[in-house]
Amino acid sequence: MSEPMTVTDPADPRLADYTGLTDVELRRRREPAEGLFIAEGEKVIRRALGAGYRMRSMLLTAKWLGVMDDVIAAAEAPVHVVEPALAEQVTGYHVHRGALASMERKPLPEAAEVLAGARRVAVLEGLVDHTNLGAIFRSAAALGMDAVLLSPDCADPLYRRAVKTSMGAVFSVPYARLEPWPAALATVRQAGFELLALTPSGADDLAVAEPHLLPRAALMLGAEGDGLTAKALAAADRRVRIPMAHGIDSLNVGAAAAVAFYAVNAAGQ
Repeated sequence: MSEPMTVTDPADPRLADYTGLTDVELRRRREPAEGLFIAEGEKVIRRALGAGYRMRSMLLTAKWLGVMDDVIAAAEAPVHVVEPALAEQVTGYHVHRGALASMERKPLPEAAEVLAGARRVAVLEGLVDHTNLGAIFRSAAALGMDAVLLSPDCADPLYRRAVKTSMGAVFSVPYARLEPWPAALATVRQAGFELLALTPSGADDLAVAEPHLLPRAALMLGAEGDGLTAKALAAADRRVRIPMAHGIDSLNVGAAAAVAFYAVNAAGQ
C-alpha cells in the first residue's frame, strides 16, 4: 500500500508529471518522449489499471481519498494529496474530477500484429482533434471494431483529452501507426482486408456496398472538414458514403464513424 502524502508546493518535483496539462504542444512532445500519459477521473484510472498499465503516481484532492481507497491500497506508486487550488495551479485547469494518475505507456505494436485475427478495423488519416479521436475510439469499442490504425500525423490516443472523451476505450481497442503513409495501406490489403473509403463524393451508399458481408473490412476516415486525401482515396478499393437528408452533405467525423462502424458490424448480425 502507498501511504498518501500531502504536497503543498506547486514546484515540488514530485508533481512534475502533472505540470502544464493544458499546454497541448508541450504535452504532445513530452508524454511520448518520457513514456507517460495522464488518466483523469476515477473510471478512467480504474480502466487504465485494468488494462495493465503501470501507475507512476497519483494526484488527488482530499475528498477523493475514500473513493479511491482500494486503488490506493493496491498502489505501489506514490499518492500525492493536494488542495484543489494547488491542483489547478500545477495542471493549469480546474480538476473537477479530483483524481489524476500518471501512467506508463506500453510499447506500440506493429500494424501486422493488431491486424492478426481482426475482421473489422478503422483506418484514420490526419485526425488531429483529440476529442474526435477519443469519440471514435469509444464508438469502435462499443460497436465491435477490432482495431484502429493511425496515419503518422494522427493525434495521440493517450493524450488526456482523447482518453477522457473515449472514457478509457483507448485502453481496450488495439491500435498501431501505419508508416509510411499511405504506402503502408498495402499491409492492410495484404492481410485480407478490403479498404473502404468513407467519402461523400463519387461513392456508393453503405446499404448498397453491404460491408457487413465482407470477410474483412477496413473503414477509412479522414480529418474533420478535409476528409481523406487524394492519395488515400486512390489507395482504397471502394468508396462508400452515408446517405444524407435535408440537404446535409456530411456528419462530424465522430458521428460518421459510429454510423459506419454499426453498418459494417451489426447490419450483418
